[in-house]
Amino acid sequence: MEEYDVEEYDMEEYENSSFEETQSVLDKALKFCDVSQVFWQKGEAEKALDSLDEAYSLIVEVDADGNSGLMRQKEELRFTISKRILEIYASRNVVAKGKHNAIPMVMNEHVQAEIDRFTKYSNNKKKNFFARAYRRSGKYRPYIVAELEKAGMPAELSWLPLIESGFTVYALSKARALGLWQFIRSTGSKFGLKHDRYVDERLNPEKATKAAVAYMKELHNIFGDWSTVLAAYNCGENRVLRVIRQQNVNYLDNFWDLYKRLPRETARFVPKFLATLHIVSNPEKYGLDSISTYSPSEYETVMISKQVNLKDAAKMIGVSKKTLKELNSELRHNIVPAGGYSLKVPPNTGDLLISRLDEMPVAPLLTQKSTKKKKSKASFRVRHHKVKKGDTLSTLARRYRTTVKKIVRYNKIRKNRIVVGKTIKIPVRGSSGKSEAYASKKKRRKASKHVVKKGDSLWNIARRYGTTTKKISGFNGLRKNAKLRIGQVLKIPGRGKYNKNKKVRRGYDLRTYRVKRGDIPQTIAKRYNMPLKRFLRVNRLTQRSKIYPGQKLHVD
Repeated sequence: MEEYDVEEYDMEEYENSSFEETQSVLDKALKFCDVSQVFWQKGEAEKALDSLDEAYSLIVEVDADGNSGLMRQKEELRFTISKRILEIYASRNVVAKGKHNAIPMVMNEHVQAEIDRFTKYSNNKKKNFFARAYRRSGKYRPYIVAELEKAGMPAELSWLPLIESGFTVYALSKARALGLWQFIRSTGSKFGLKHDRYVDERLNPEKATKAAVAYMKELHNIFGDWSTVLAAYNCGENRVLRVIRQQNVNYLDNFWDLYKRLPRETARFVPKFLATLHIVSNPEKYGLDSISTYSPSEYETVMISKQVNLKDAAKMIGVSKKTLKELNSELRHNIVPAGGYSLKVPPNTGDLLISRLDEMPVAPLLTQKSTKKKKSKASFRVRHHKVKKGDTLSTLARRYRTTVKKIVRYNKIRKNRIVVGKTIKIPVRGSSGKSEAYASKKKRRKASKHVVKKGDSLWNIARRYGTTTKKISGFNGLRKNAKLRIGQVLKIPGRGKYNKNKKVRRGYDLRTYRVKRGDIPQTIAKRYNMPLKRFLRVNRLTQRSKIYPGQKLHVD
């Protein structure tokens, strides 16, 4: 039998070799991605897809479970490949061919539910909203349809503002999205909508429509599916792409695959839009045939080089300020900016305005102060406060609804230090002399309701809501030792919210957290999804406060 030299097995050398081989495969897959991009730019879509398939077949075989760096590379490559395949398919699809009936009229339980919400009950708020929005649509849809057809996009998309804004130019969402097409400032700016002290072009229906068409066209180049485009328009393409990335199916996910994994508002947004298409395509069935839509506003444009107020311009041509404001909705403060501005005016009034321009006064320049909301002219009164142990300038400012800066200035305090036992002056707003803290406390007395459940007593209800049995009894006209019955509705004074597992403090639902070694305020706040400012406020801490193991703090 032949003898062989047996070398000791070197695990480290093996692992290094395995890492290098895996990295080499990932590098090769990346090169195929780069080649694909070159083919796509040359218009050779099939070769581009072939290169992406090669890249994908390589990363499928990669086993990177033992190395987080390699795993991250693999996932990023998989995401890039999926996105590029979507883009290539989209570039050969609807937009290029200019099909106008490209949005499938899907009917399912989700769409039917939205149709019912819009149409079922005569006193339904949503039904009234739909009717008003439908009436306003006549003002803007002719222009929107023309822009969509010019871009080779489905005319049905002209109904999107009904869902977005109710065809209301000044619609503002909680997310600060503004205008007919509900652009946030960053997205609006990306698609050419100007925003400065005088003008916000998100409020201009025509300019915002051009931007919306460009945005939807870009989204269609990414997704190639109009339902997914609408979802991305609502919550952003990155959010939708993250959901696609998490799918088991890597290629060409469509909206109904993603439906349950999108944010609730977005998931309902697309069925709402499809419900709208069903309703407007059957006006007799849903009672829209009796509604007369508004007509587009007629106007002419004149170039104004002088900074003037819309009120003065309207007076010169004999129209109302409201008329000019409606035509020039993008003017934030009703002032035509200097340096040349295309002002819209009613037909046959442009020449008159130009001829009388010299008679109009120059509107004052807007400063940062003048663009802020005007504060009430209520005078400041002074309250006196004797400093107690634990008081800080920030806690006093919150208690009296004022600012640290005002307290410091009023008392000429140095280095923001206050002395226990010393009385300081607190400037508070209000002609009655009552502090805002008192007003806030009074406001918190507004009652909420509690339905009595099995095991409830006045004592435990009062404890849960952060109030007293005496106050609850007085609020509800109950006798002393009155018995409660299950299902009885009680009015609860104060703003505290019932929760059987949490302690109540200052009207918030809070529970106690015991500080562990290594904890800092930022990590605790993040762990309980609390804004850091709120966490510091409810625990009477500042950015410089130190916390220690075993200390009890309040969290959501």
